[in-house]
Amino acid sequence: MARLLLEGGAVRVSHEQPFILAAGWASPAYVDVRLLIGEPRLRRAAAALAVEAIRAALPEPPEAVAGAETAGIPWAAWLAEALDLPLRYVRKRPLGIGRNAQVEGGSVEGMRVLLVDDLMTDGSSKAAFARGLRSAGAAVTHALCLFHHGTFPGGAERMAHLGLELVALASWRDVLAVDGAAALPEADRAVLGAFLADPVGWSAAHGGRATLARPAL
Repeated sequence: MARLLLEGGAVRVSHEQPFILAAGWASPAYVDVRLLIGEPRLRRAAAALAVEAIRAALPEPPEAVAGAETAGIPWAAWLAEALDLPLRYVRKRPLGIGRNAQVEGGSVEGMRVLLVDDLMTDGSSKAAFARGLRSAGAAVTHALCLFHHGTFPGGAERMAHLGLELVALASWRDVLAVDGAAALPEADRAVLGAFLADPVGWSAAHGGRATLARPAL
């Protein structure tokens, strides 16, 4: 998966202006998984890897796939098609009232539902999506993402609290492990390596979050 991201130009490393991620952390690198959506070969390969990961990681096959608004929706659609499963999508927050205020596409009552998103930073958005599905009656035990930053604190704690097991196809360390023509340039590898050695300290020194605020679990 890391190689596909690199081939698709989805990995960006900045040597000057840091990226401020949605969770408030500063990072010298950013992954735009959405760039794979527009390339048939890359999206087919990524979807095939996701199907393999689902079959290997889940003790029971899901009964539906739910895409997280918005970037998780196309990946969920391709996975639902490959697995011949119903497709739903879940909003970041309720729209209207009622038990299914966050879930679109049909009922999830009593169903084992796999949550699908494109990436994960510290898991805060996964909490909202899991709650939305569970409030609609779904059993949600696993979340799949194509890329997991795997650097900042709080994510593992939050996922454990939610009772969610993460199935991630790639992380920054996987990106650094890619060799050959697709590998990052040495200058980018050095910047990324320094960041990974102390991501919280790097974030604090570059205008991002400096501490793990108590998250809403």
